[in-house]
Amino acid sequence: MHDARALIEMGAEAVRRLARRGYSLDLSELESLQSRRNQNIRSADELRAESKRVASEVQQTAKQGGDISKLKERARELKDQIRDIEAGQVQVEEQLRDLLLSIPNLPDDSAPDGDSEDFAVEIRRVGTPPAFPFEPKDHVDLGEATGILDFARATKLSGPRFAVSRGAGAALERALATLFLDLHTRRHGYVEHAVPYLVTRKTMTGTGQLPKFEEDLFKTGVADRELFLIPTAEVPLTNLYADEIIPPAELPLALTAHTPCFRSEAGSYGRDTRGLIRQHQFAKVEIVQMVDPADADATLETMVGHAESCLKELGLAYRVVKLAAGDTGFSAQLTYDIEVWIPSQNTYREISSVSNFGTFQARRANIRTRGEGGKPKLVATLNGSGLPVGRTLAALLEQCQQQDGSIVLPESLVPYLGFRRISVDGTPEA
Repeated sequence: MHDARALIEMGAEAVRRLARRGYSLDLSELESLQSRRNQNIRSADELRAESKRVASEVQQTAKQGGDISKLKERARELKDQIRDIEAGQVQVEEQLRDLLLSIPNLPDDSAPDGDSEDFAVEIRRVGTPPAFPFEPKDHVDLGEATGILDFARATKLSGPRFAVSRGAGAALERALATLFLDLHTRRHGYVEHAVPYLVTRKTMTGTGQLPKFEEDLFKTGVADRELFLIPTAEVPLTNLYADEIIPPAELPLALTAHTPCFRSEAGSYGRDTRGLIRQHQFAKVEIVQMVDPADADATLETMVGHAESCLKELGLAYRVVKLAAGDTGFSAQLTYDIEVWIPSQNTYREISSVSNFGTFQARRANIRTRGEGGKPKLVATLNGSGLPVGRTLAALLEQCQQQDGSIVLPESLVPYLGFRRISVDGTPEA
């Protein structure tokens, strides 16, 4: 969310930067609403001051035995005028807030031009995609042949875009999540949290999922209580500090959580309908940091490294790209995507997005610290996937497959699994 005054002061620069992400800022509408808001505040203050003076005159005139009928009539008029202005002010405030909530974050100037993944700029490649002396299978065929993944029964339970893992597959999912959490808590300094999976509308609004992405969210409720299923642990982790002032000595805050995530994938039907790439429910380990805004750029680079370390630990080939301005998420200033190699598709696919939101989310959620002289100021928030379990599982199965259909897993997972090989019939083997 933006400060209306800041956008107006930026003027054409704000229009230019938002245009890079395909958003047309109506600066005149913003200026008009802000002007009406300010004028209402001034008028209400003036009328309240006059009302106070008239009330004082009523008392003095009454004490002196004078006629107060006209003064009382004026007092009633002022009361009515104040009520009308306050009602108008509520309406203007709502219109201004609705407009500001709809305006995406200003993209960083270092983000390349463009409006799709085709315009992303590759930063680096790590690892060599495996070269197979056979036609590699996709993770669906591998998982179903070994019996560790069952999509048919998941569909029977819940419909399409769900999966059931069993045996070595379920153990592998648990091992991946534990490995990621251990890396982030023991090596990278994050504090693990267990958070609610159902949150309020205010919480969803704080990180930018609402109002823009309501169609992408699963919603539930009891009686008049409305709750949303989280699309990522970013939502509860960031909002833990909503409406709080974080002491400067506690920054940076580094938080992580392993949660299920729920997304309707509205607008994506027909894409990745097969397998684990795009599910309605999936597990993910999320990393979130809150820092002084001056440290946000450096923290973004550090967090990309934290997400990369998960893939390095598994020996998976991947690349890092910087997203184009028009392909950057609503709340983000700048985003790096980490894309893992998927042999069956002969391409890299996104497995993690790591973003710097600047003060955009902090303004929406009212998360502050103290700056010079102890004056409250907004923090900067950042988050990233570190990593999603399902997509990592898909990449592991495909990159680690053998010609006979078995899977030889990375050595780093053995302490968590107790085995390294999944046989062709799904049996765990040392």
